[in-house]
Amino acid sequence: MYRSAYLSFALDKCEVCLRLKVCLNYIAMSSSKESESNNQPPAPEEQERIKSEAAWVDLLRQEMGRVIVGQKYLVDRLIVGLLANGHVLLEGVPGLAKTLAVKTLAQCMRADFKRIQFTPDLLPADVVGTLIYSPNKGEFTTKKGPIFANLLLADEINRAPAKVQSALLEGMQERQVTIGDETFPLPQPFLVLATENPIDQEGTYPLPEAQMDRFMLKLLVDYPDREEELKILEANANVSVMHEVNPVVDAETIFRSRKVIDGIYLDDKLKSYLVDVVLATRDPSQCGASELAAFIRFGASPRATISLALASKAVAFMHGRSFVTPQDIKDVGLDVLRHRVIISYEAEAENVTSDDIIKKIFETVPVP
Repeated sequence: MYRSAYLSFALDKCEVCLRLKVCLNYIAMSSSKESESNNQPPAPEEQERIKSEAAWVDLLRQEMGRVIVGQKYLVDRLIVGLLANGHVLLEGVPGLAKTLAVKTLAQCMRADFKRIQFTPDLLPADVVGTLIYSPNKGEFTTKKGPIFANLLLADEINRAPAKVQSALLEGMQERQVTIGDETFPLPQPFLVLATENPIDQEGTYPLPEAQMDRFMLKLLVDYPDREEELKILEANANVSVMHEVNPVVDAETIFRSRKVIDGIYLDDKLKSYLVDVVLATRDPSQCGASELAAFIRFGASPRATISLALASKAVAFMHGRSFVTPQDIKDVGLDVLRHRVIISYEAEAENVTSDDIIKKIFETVPVP
């Protein structure tokens, strides 16, 4: 009797285990199918939807083109930063429409725009705000600074000391500002678009690496060609010049486009390619470019990997595509990495720039 009872219990236990095993296998298969479905290329109808969502990009280019002659690279990269929710650093000699491009972008998107002219005597409170004591009320009131805007132009950011530059860090990373013991969220969308002059180094303070890394893109703005220069002359050689544009995009459209960008397909092979490129900035020997090791002091951080993926998706969106190509990664690779690769003294001595190193890495890392 005891033996039969034991056998019955054992059989019941085996049946429970078998059922449990079947359930676990079903869950594993479901998870695998869900993962595979997430990695599947987008359907053709998704492609058409993205083309429709990205229609405003061409309108924005055309409207900015009414004021900004040429500088297609500058305009496109500003739109990439806007779509990917990343800050942009503009470097170029005076007079290349860096400030005008940022102001025109703000006018075209119905955004609150503020400008800060950075100077050596600027204080952190001039940027984020401060607490002001009211003798009549006997209490402190908060005076918010110009950082509370959708688009903040930090003009000649390298002319202010490090403590003022660092006042932007919390706002750029956390999208919030702390004044006293109270934290205030910044309006959305929030972008910092900073300019700096590379030729006049007297009275300037180089941006620290921690500050540079907060910028998704660093753009090198170059001179216009002869034809563009003639158009600039014809449009602006007047005593009174009025730059007027019409708003073509609003915040709601930008937020909707960002959600679409999150769903743009990035193949696993391209993810590996993207990671290999960033890892090669830290250890070039991994991609067979060991001769670059002496020229690199510090490579790009994981923030660069994230920024490169987001910027590549934004480029794909601007082209009306539902997937990222290797060329998208290459197109924004220099802009994402040039300020994150810190060159050595040997590189400076041999006149090797971070752009030269990054171009060599892209030539060496195999494209999937």
